[in-house]
Amino acid sequence: MTERLYYHDSFLHEFDAEVLDVVSAPPNSRPAVILDRTAFYPTSGGQVFDTGWIILESEKQRVTEVAEKEDGTILHILEDAAEIHRGSRVHGLIDMDRRRDHMQQHSGQHVLSAAFVRLFNMPTVSFHMGEDYCSIDLDTKALTSEHVSAAEALANDVVTQDRPVGIRFVTQEEAQGLGLRKLPPVERDKLRLIDIHDFDLTACGGTHVARTGQIGSILLRKIEKVRQGWRVEFVCGKRAVKTARHDYTTLAESASLFSSQIGDVPQQIRKAQEEARNLRKSRDQVLEELAELYALRLLTGTPESVGRKVVVRIFPDRDLGFIKLLAQKLTRQSPHAIALLGVTYGQPALVFAQSSGQPFDMGLLMKEALALLGGRGGGSKDMAQGGPARVEAMESALMQLGGKLRE
Repeated sequence: MTERLYYHDSFLHEFDAEVLDVVSAPPNSRPAVILDRTAFYPTSGGQVFDTGWIILESEKQRVTEVAEKEDGTILHILEDAAEIHRGSRVHGLIDMDRRRDHMQQHSGQHVLSAAFVRLFNMPTVSFHMGEDYCSIDLDTKALTSEHVSAAEALANDVVTQDRPVGIRFVTQEEAQGLGLRKLPPVERDKLRLIDIHDFDLTACGGTHVARTGQIGSILLRKIEKVRQGWRVEFVCGKRAVKTARHDYTTLAESASLFSSQIGDVPQQIRKAQEEARNLRKSRDQVLEELAELYALRLLTGTPESVGRKVVVRIFPDRDLGFIKLLAQKLTRQSPHAIALLGVTYGQPALVFAQSSGQPFDMGLLMKEALALLGGRGGGSKDMAQGGPARVEAMESALMQLGGKLRE
């Protein structure tokens, strides 16, 4: 069994070890080594793996992933393990920038989870660490911005107090009486506890800071309802600084577009949204009136044949929404109207419609048109819609169908 050096010292980033075996790791049979001791952290408990290098004399192989098998074996997956053999003595080197980031995120999560429990009795049921952000899922039916602000404030108070973060090992029996925030579901001979002085005590195998001040800061960004309760997205340390800078830059650019101060951006957006809604209402009203007049003009200019008026028209400068509206106007203004309409602007489309009481089936007629033009579509007896594939043949296909309806 590999000795886990990170259990005792999260800041350890160099170590010497012996290769116990060289194996193939799934998927794709990637080369991997098993060491007698390691400071590389494998993906576990919501925390992602370390990366770094395995050095054999002058050979330096990149460790691209570290994984733990069900039996506890730790696989150090390499780009190439050609020169490494069982019994080789190697030197491990952790990517410390990545490790430090993970320590800040994971320790920040402990502080944040404890804050939600202390203030609102909202336990964390899961933790996820991504490349850009982290999240916890809280077991609660409701979560407000006031909850979030209070938990964030308490968490950052603990950070600025620079409390010591200790590591200790206890038995399951000993752990029962220590008041742990969360006990692991799997029983083990020894539990590794992370102790944030006078604030949080919980079992965890991850890498952590030595004092809460090393977390840097904790920034909560987004909340959303999920099946288990509520998800809280957050970032810590350098990620928090980077995220805050990005958010500020975005706000500053938005403010400049509105020629306003950053604090006025929400008000300016609400104003712009209201103006956009009013413009849409005005546009819809104009389109309604235009379609009404267009329908009247088309019906007036279309001769009646065998008791019906068949309107065939293709528009190169309108969209699907307009011809659907026009089809409705045509079939409502006249009890004898049949409309075969198409658009070639943007996404080509067809709309077929008939006045109520006409004997044809627009859904079947659409299928007939698409058999000639390709594409997909369908509809009911009185209205159908489709997307033709061959635009160049649309006019001749509609004229052909219109001729049949006039017979």
